[in-house]
Amino acid sequence: MTHLTREQIEELEGKLRSERQAIVRQRADNDRFGLDTPIRETLGDSSVDNHPADQGTETFERAKDVALNEHARFTLDRIERALSAMEKGNYGRCAVCGRPIPYERLQAVPWALHCAAHSEEQYVPLDRPAEEGVLVRPFGRTSLDEHEDTQFDGEDAWQIVERWGTSSSPAFAEQRQAEDYDELYVESEEPEGYVEPIESFAATDIYGKRTFVVRNDEYRKYMASPEGDRTLEPDLSWEDVKERDGAP
Repeated sequence: MTHLTREQIEELEGKLRSERQAIVRQRADNDRFGLDTPIRETLGDSSVDNHPADQGTETFERAKDVALNEHARFTLDRIERALSAMEKGNYGRCAVCGRPIPYERLQAVPWALHCAAHSEEQYVPLDRPAEEGVLVRPFGRTSLDEHEDTQFDGEDAWQIVERWGTSSSPAFAEQRQAEDYDELYVESEEPEGYVEPIESFAATDIYGKRTFVVRNDEYRKYMASPEGDRTLEPDLSWEDVKERDGAP
């Protein structure tokens, strides 16, 4: 027993048949959204020549045509099922819970087979692309920063390559206030070859006897910081330097 009146069913049946006729005519007039025409014919000379832009555009359009054709086929299937339900006398009831589908919902979507609570559109389909099973964030499989014994990993390898230049600009850099292009690569401020800043400028000779300081950028940053040790390398006169180095 349906909750719809005869007039309502006749109105909805007219909508279903009209929509079915429109979809069938549309698919016939445009050769199923152009899918009946091989992509080689639509590309013409671009199919054998070096025209990657044309091929990319046509591939995109072909993917869109496939989606439109699939949607039309899906709607046609729903319409046929709705018309079949009308013949059996159970049209307008949810296929899951059996409750009446409101007339207002059927007016908007005459081929609706479920109530709003059990609509298939609210469920995430399980047929996801296979690539999603392996795609992870950048360096997700090779970044081993969380491991205590890791000294060099995939992220470090990329940083070395990135220093030679990329297509990125300061607008896309992690550090938006970068003053030098050497600061644009990932974790450019990360120490390389040392842990504490002092290790990058405190040095000795090959015999480990004479100690000296390499006045590099890290040294200047260290001395300008509050923790900079002013007694690290006191100012020496030229005579003191010669005496320290054993120069004549």
